[in-house]
Amino acid sequence: MRDKSTTGKRLRWIAGAAVLMIAAVIAYEIFAPARTTNAPARAAVPVTVVAVARQAMPARLETIGTVQPIANVVIKSRLDGYVTDVLIQDGQYVKAGQMMFKLDDRAAKAQLDQARAQLENARQDVGRYKPLVSKEFVSRQLFDTTVANEKALAASVENFQAQLSYYTITAPIDGRVGTIAIKAGNSIKANDIPLATINQVAPIYVGFTLPQSELPGIREAMRTGPVPVMAVIAGDNGGPIKGQIAFFDNTIDVNSGTIGVKAIFPNEDQRLWPGQFVNVSVTERVDPDALTVPQSAVLIGQNTSYVYIIKPDNTAEMRPVKVARTVDGKSVIADGLAEGEQVATDGQLRLTNGSRVDIRPAAAKDNSAS
Repeated sequence: MRDKSTTGKRLRWIAGAAVLMIAAVIAYEIFAPARTTNAPARAAVPVTVVAVARQAMPARLETIGTVQPIANVVIKSRLDGYVTDVLIQDGQYVKAGQMMFKLDDRAAKAQLDQARAQLENARQDVGRYKPLVSKEFVSRQLFDTTVANEKALAASVENFQAQLSYYTITAPIDGRVGTIAIKAGNSIKANDIPLATINQVAPIYVGFTLPQSELPGIREAMRTGPVPVMAVIAGDNGGPIKGQIAFFDNTIDVNSGTIGVKAIFPNEDQRLWPGQFVNVSVTERVDPDALTVPQSAVLIGQNTSYVYIIKPDNTAEMRPVKVARTVDGKSVIADGLAEGEQVATDGQLRLTNGSRVDIRPAAAKDNSAS
């Protein structure tokens, strides 16, 4: 009996001690001060920055144009004949007045010589009859008929001289000849198939179209002076070619809502070639005091463009901006920035609002920053 009583007391003592320990643990968890842990600080993001600046910036319109000759002349014979000489080669550059083709002119020369002989005889008759009229040795009617005959023969000589000139075909303009269609030895008819074509290549046009919304700006620019145009040829290492707007069409295309424009280029080196496609840049105006940042500073979001401003405490702030245009790697800012503010130009893809930054010199960019 004594053993059983002793065992029961031990069990009750153990159970009570366990209850007290559990209660103590619960009380400690409830009333003990909260434990804190120090999280490691987030590392600063390396960035390069540049100040928002004011500078002169052109307003440019970019499009695709085609090179067009100012004049295109189709060479045809004005009379029937036989080609005796072709004095040019395919693709040759010719000057106005340069001889290109010769036709057999022997019959025309014979007619001219005959008319000249008849004219000379008529002039001699007039010279003989003139002093005899006043003495009434010759009737006035005969004298008048002789004078009229002289004038008719003079007109005939002029006509034969003109006809003879048609047997020598010369270039009407300076330009580049294409393929020569008729070779020596062929007979041709008046105004029949073309003998050749000449394209004027210096100066030359570049034609292009612009949206009709750009017409007021172009007209205003042309009022103040020549509007410069630059043409860039794909695959040509010679650099942009300078020209200026010559005119714009007298109507807007109702189907496309565009206006046709032609620019003229001296093209003395003949780098521009008819039918060629070129990249065209029209400088409509130059804004002397535009607010600018490097193009790399501007990021494109879902609804807006934005930049990251770097504040004096070296933290980043996302700032929505309105970009008017981008020219030569510079973005013109219409709204959202002030002159002198610092914007991130490299590393900004890793930034968020409030991010701490480590400003690096532009020459020491962190390649992992973006």
